[in-house]
Amino acid sequence: MTRYIGLIDGTPPVVGVVIPDLPGCTSGGKTYDEACRNSIEAVRLWAEDALAKNESLPAPSTMDSLKDDSEIVAQLNEGAVFALIPLVLDSGRPARANVSFDAGLLEAIDEAAAERGLTRSAFLASAARAKIENEV
Repeated sequence: MTRYIGLIDGTPPVVGVVIPDLPGCTSGGKTYDEACRNSIEAVRLWAEDALAKNESLPAPSTMDSLKDDSEIVAQLNEGAVFALIPLVLDSGRPARANVSFDAGLLEAIDEAAAERGLTRSAFLASAARAKIENEV
């Protein structure tokens, strides 16, 4: 999975995130966690826009290479911190996957999906997306 490095700066209730590898890609929130969650959508939208224009996505920089950039170092010295922001793109097409679960867990998954009016697949996809996006 592609992960871009974000620079988080500010103090709640005003926290901003800048993605140095994606020009103009910024986000924010009232808390550090909210700013990180919002930056996932900002990265996805930036990438979707670039791909729609047939542009290629830049390769993510490493933290080491960003620490060699004087502008980044200045921001870090002023209190900014790094965060890894995952790029989760929807392809618009389903793909089959054969997975195995403990029978009891599968029953619990099916019950939870039914309670929410979802199919097993939709429930598992939403749970996986939430897990990926919330571990920023």
